[in-house]
Amino acid sequence: MARKPTPPGTPQSTSVGHIVDLVRGAVPPLHPAGLPFVLAPLGVAVLGRKRKWVRRGALTSAAACAAFFRHPHRVPPNRVGVVVAPADGEVALVDSAVPPSELDMGTEPLPRVSIFLSVLDVHVQRSPVGGEVTKVVHRPGQFLSADLADASEVNERNSMLLHTQGGHDVAVVQIAGLLARRIVCDAKVGDTLPIGDTYGLIRFGSRVDTYFPAGTTLLAERGQRTIGAETVIAQLP
Repeated sequence: MARKPTPPGTPQSTSVGHIVDLVRGAVPPLHPAGLPFVLAPLGVAVLGRKRKWVRRGALTSAAACAAFFRHPHRVPPNRVGVVVAPADGEVALVDSAVPPSELDMGTEPLPRVSIFLSVLDVHVQRSPVGGEVTKVVHRPGQFLSADLADASEVNERNSMLLHTQGGHDVAVVQIAGLLARRIVCDAKVGDTLPIGDTYGLIRFGSRVDTYFPAGTTLLAERGQRTIGAETVIAQLP
């Protein structure tokens, strides 16, 4: 959710509350799925506080998990017909491919943009378009490295189909990777998602594919870095 801008002419506050707001604005909040991964090492740090190496190791682990599960605020564009990146990462593929069979989108190749997430990237997934969720299908599979082309077909995945107000179907597929062993998808059939809204998360290295209707203009370039919910990767027909 985007923060509201400060109206012009508003005097700058020097109160403690203002300082707290500045800290909140600089430090991304934590996704709820990351709470157990942060609280567990913090508990170890408390229990082992008399042992320096235990305390330091546990605090380092808690900080690393907090960084991995960070959930920064993003402001999506308001232009009609744009598709935003569903994840932070590097564009690995800009091509055409047959969508996952479970989505029933046909057997003809459709435009696709694939984004690879390293363990250092923000790992929440965001809706690439605004629309109604018409399908959500989880399919078990392998755990090949997510940067391999075959990962789209054989790895464990969660596929979601969105129907926009303009009548277009856009699919976004969360794909597990070599280290990713857990895909979280909070969206359900019948939900209406605004563009850029957070709907899921993949733990520890992964990939996200987006499939577009025929005639879509792809704007992403291979090797480009994307910012989830903000980077425009395509223009719908």
